[in-house]
Formats: sequence, structure tokens, C-alpha cells
Amino acid sequence: MVQVRQGVAYDCDVLVVGGGIVGLSTAHAITRAAPGTRVTVLEKEPGPALHQTGRNSGVIHSGIYYRPGSLKARYAVGGAAEMVKFCAEYGIAHAVTGKLIVATERDELPRLHALVQRGRENGIPVRELGTAQIAEYEPEVRGLAAIHVGTTGVCDFVGVARQLAEASGAEIRYGAQVVRIDRRPERGAAVRTADGDIVRARVLVNCAGLHCDEIARLAGDDPEARIVPFRGEYYGLARPELVRGLVYPVPDPAFPFLGVHLTRGVDGEVHIGPNAVPALAREGYDWGVVRPREAAATVAWPGSWHIARRHWRYGIGELRRSVSRGAFVEAVRRLLPAVTEEDLVPAPAGVRAQAVLRDGTLVDDFLIEQGPRTVHVLNAPSPAATASLPIGREVARRALDVLASV
Repeated sequence: MVQVRQGVAYDCDVLVVGGGIVGLSTAHAITRAAPGTRVTVLEKEPGPALHQTGRNSGVIHSGIYYRPGSLKARYAVGGAAEMVKFCAEYGIAHAVTGKLIVATERDELPRLHALVQRGRENGIPVRELGTAQIAEYEPEVRGLAAIHVGTTGVCDFVGVARQLAEASGAEIRYGAQVVRIDRRPERGAAVRTADGDIVRARVLVNCAGLHCDEIARLAGDDPEARIVPFRGEYYGLARPELVRGLVYPVPDPAFPFLGVHLTRGVDGEVHIGPNAVPALAREGYDWGVVRPREAAATVAWPGSWHIARRHWRYGIGELRRSVSRGAFVEAVRRLLPAVTEEDLVPAPAGVRAQAVLRDGTLVDDFLIEQGPRTVHVLNAPSPAATASLPIGREVARRALDVLASV
């Protein structure tokens, strides 16, 4: 048993678990808001941003998809502009490319028009395009109608995370996997890592991403949601000249995934994806990665079964695209008719940490909760990288409020 003992000095004021972009932004925000606050970050990997941050499409999202007034809408819209400014200030690769959201079927047109309205409610400039106007932006893309969102861009989020780590002034310990936590409301938290080190802190901040619910339970809190991992699989495009910028389908509002899209990154390469299939491990980046304990926990969570019952048709389509390159190409050809199977080159996959409630509800907003001496970030999938700077400030504010009260 790890214990917080009276008379033992604290190693830090705030201990952040997780060295992805949200955890490092939080550490950075704490030291900016309260200079002199001692912050330690524990990251189980040998470097920063090796999971969700480093395995996404690198898109700076505009915020057009998100419910007006939600944390996602507020933080993505403001965070996108802030991220561009941060990248420019520190010389991190980025570009504001704009993107097309393209309707290829008539039944998608009402949803496309709804996105126009949502974008305007969120203060995002949107241009509506007819069939012929699509070619002004993307000559190889076909659709019935589209909208152009000028504030969307791309950047090197791993580079952003490294800069946040360097500028934070925090002590960052890599290779430090948390295995046990003793949290005492009257004293703070003592955390043991896999190598036997113990770190004592006045306040614990949980930014553990794919493992955030597990860290919350180790700390003695019982979140209502559980992380259900979904793998997103990508291909590279062998003929990147077919795509100038970013091209998205009209998303299905019943699911928090944006569908297979085309992204020209800061390196000039074009990535296609992701789909969304259940992962058999929280870090299950291919079908061969199976962790029985994690898979069993996902199956045992009632919300997983509710999702399967409600969305089995959608899921079958995603699984089909996972096992069949031809099926994946079919999805891409709806937007980009010229693409062939030979154009698709396998690329690294990512895993989305999706919080799911017991009744199967997919948590659709960022979720930040507090307990005695703790702040937990329990749902921060896309657009969390885009919104990481304002998210970090919000988590830092809460952590400093807890610190001031003890």
C-alpha cells in the first residue's frame, strides 16, 4: 500500500499523470498562471505525445461540428486560432489550408445545410459551394454540394507537445508508469510508479487519455463513464497530387466520428482515414494487439453492448472497410473517384479514447471532473489537440483552485 504520511515533504504541488498534449498544456498553464508552483508530469512512455496526440491526422479543427455553447465548440474555435499563433511563435510546422465538407448523396444535403447554420452560430466563416465550384478548391473531388471552412488547418502536434514540455518548467519524468495511488482528502496523493518510485503531491491531475478512467479508479474516484477504445486506420495516398488540402464527407450526427477523409499534412503527404473499429486493447493499433484484461473490461461494460445494439449496421460497414482494402477504396471514391487500390499505402493507426456511459451514450463533449485533491480529464478525444491550450488553462484553473483550498 502506498501511503501519504504526515511529516513527509511533498515532492511537488501538482502532479500531472499523462504526457500527451493535454497533460503538457496543463503543466504549462499552471506554471504560467502561478509561477513558483512545483509541477511534475509522469508519462509512462519514453517521450511525449506517443498515443492520441501523435497518432491523429494533424488537423487543426475549426469547431464547425460541435454543439454551440459546448466546451468542444468554445475551445475548438478559440483553440484553433491560438494553436496557429503558438505554432507561428515557436516555428512549429503548420498551415491554414481550409477544408471542404462534401455531400455526395441527396440525403446528405440537409445535414450539410445544418452544418452551415452550426458554423455560423459558432462564429465560423463558411462558404457554400455548388457542384461546379468544388473544382475551384479540389479539381479531382466530386460532389453534389460542399462547404468551404477557411479556418481549418494542419500542424505538427507532436512538435507542439514538445514545445509545451520544454517551456512549462515542470519536471517531466518519462518511463514512469503509475501503478498505485493513495489519495487522502486531508493530505494529498502519493503515487507509485512501476519502477518503485513514490511521488507525493498536494493535488493530482489525471490527463491519462486512453487510461484516464483507470487512473481515476486508482485514485479512489468512480467515474460514470468508461473508456471504450476505437481504432482508426489510415492509408497514405501514393498520388498526393490528387488532393490539394483537406476533404471531408458529411458526418453522421449519431456517431462522434467524422468519417473517412483526406488530409494533406504539413509534410505534403496525404493521409486517408480513419475508419472506426473496436480495439482489442487500449493501445491496440492493429488486430494483432490483444490484451485480454482490457478487452474483457470493455466487453463487461454495459455501455459497450448498448452501442453494439444501436449501431451494429454502422459497425459492420466500418469492420468491412477494416478487413477489405477494396471496401475502403469504395468509401474514398465517393469523394475522390480517381483513387485506386494501388494508390493506398498502409499507414500507422490511432486509437480514440471514447468515454461511454453505462446506458451506451457516447459522451459528446469534453468531460472534466473533480474529486477531493483530484482533477480528472475523462473525455478528451478529437478535437482535444486543437483545443489543448484552452483545455489546459481550464484544467489548470481547477487544479489551482483545489490547491488554494488545501
